[in-house]
Amino acid sequence: MAITGINNSSYTSYYASNYKNTVKKTDSEKDSTNTKDGNVTTSTVELKTSRPGVTKTEQIKTGYSNVNDYSKYLQGKYHYMNTGTTSMQGVPTTVSVSSAFLQKCMNDPEKAKYLEENLAAIPDCAKSAVNGCLGTLTNLSYMIDANGNISVAISGTNDPDGKIAKENAERKAKENREKEEKIKEKRAAKKAEEEKAAKQRAEKSAERKETGDYTLSVTGNDVKSMTQSLVAESVSISAPDRSSFDIKA
Repeated sequence: MAITGINNSSYTSYYASNYKNTVKKTDSEKDSTNTKDGNVTTSTVELKTSRPGVTKTEQIKTGYSNVNDYSKYLQGKYHYMNTGTTSMQGVPTTVSVSSAFLQKCMNDPEKAKYLEENLAAIPDCAKSAVNGCLGTLTNLSYMIDANGNISVAISGTNDPDGKIAKENAERKAKENREKEEKIKEKRAAKKAEEEKAAKQRAEKSAERKETGDYTLSVTGNDVKSMTQSLVAESVSISAPDRSSFDIKA
């Protein structure tokens, strides 16, 4: 069996069986009682069951002229075959058989026997799956391809009532709230620092205005013009608004 998908609350398993490895003719399988009605032959055979070593006597029919009639015969015995999703043990279940394989079986007693053995075993197998698998099964699928190879897939959950999912969601929501609170705290602290810095700048500016002090400077290569520039600049500063700053030219 190969696990194709698994996590902490759900899973999917997949199993494939090869027709060539499972169909082996034995002496008991060769012996059967046949009756014929037109082209259709009814054979009384011993079919294997889902229980190891246990067989049952069953009548199977072959010799159909078309797949449609053969399918109707099989669906009369195995109503779940090729009828979409049905329910087994309360689990949605699909049983699909390739029309190409049905065509091979309808005139081949050996293949027909193999097919009916497996179709008949499916309900017991579904019960075993439901009782034996982890958690709660949510889906069952049985597929028989054109060569008679069987694939079985199951899906399930160990959190049928959503308790684990709810706890995970609540934990995630709590983590998000804590993260948002930290972001808000950082923003508030940054805003407080900015307001404090702005207040300090305003206080310093007010102190400068009260004293009327100022500092001017200029850079150049002509002392006379530089001095005149400083004088003109100092005059342009009104006494109440004078503050300390540098002017470079």
